[in-house]
Amino acid sequence: MPYFVYEVVPHPESGAKLLTYIETYPKYREAKLRVKQERKNHPDRDQQEFRLVFAKNQVEAEKLLSIPREERVIGDI
Repeated sequence: MPYFVYEVVPHPESGAKLLTYIETYPKYREAKLRVKQERKNHPDRDQQEFRLVFAKNQVEAEKLLSIPREERVIGDI
């Protein structure tokens, strides 16, 4: 399965994620380097994220990126 690289920007009013497809890579290392490069080229954007996702196809990748993620809990309370 390939790795898909996306630019993710939250919509200012609704908070929905706006996904912009960048490229597909067959290997993780290539996709990871592309994401790092994009983050380095756009350091001034606060709301913008560059993400990679492992999926069967582009439709599944966008579905996975659209699902809200739960906040991570670090440590025990």
